[in-house]
Amino acid sequence: MRVGTGYDVHRLAEGRRLILGGMEIPFSKGLMGHSDADVLLHAICDALLGAAALGDIGQHFPDSSQEFKDIDSRILLQRVDNLLQAHGWRIENIDSTLIAQSPRLAAYIPAMCINIADILKIEPDQVSVKATTTEGLGWEGQGEGIAAQAVVLINKVKS
Repeated sequence: MRVGTGYDVHRLAEGRRLILGGMEIPFSKGLMGHSDADVLLHAICDALLGAAALGDIGQHFPDSSQEFKDIDSRILLQRVDNLLQAHGWRIENIDSTLIAQSPRLAAYIPAMCINIADILKIEPDQVSVKATTTEGLGWEGQGEGIAAQAVVLINKVKS
């Protein structure tokens, strides 16, 4: 068994869709990034890659590549899952936290868990997504951006 952690952050900006956990969240701003900037899926990708000692999201999907310009992060997560499977790893569970002052995310969390589980072909009860604020402190609390953290547990598939 191995544990991996992931962290991602993106700035909020006008004129972008807010994509979190593979779904669009109604909000006046979205996250800036080379891809769709889904901080939650990016943190999970990094946690999975780290647990398997396979590098990080920037190594596999560089923001200098036009191939990944505006790419749907669900595709990136699927590619990470394919890489883990090719190296003989199985996902046991994912625990993640979104850090944002607004919008309020609680109503969207069950659908995010289902989205993530569907992409990774695991059960929804193997995925935990939580949301918290910073009580107005720091750049997240000032509404400048959104961050996400993830911890994963993977296990080697018995041959």
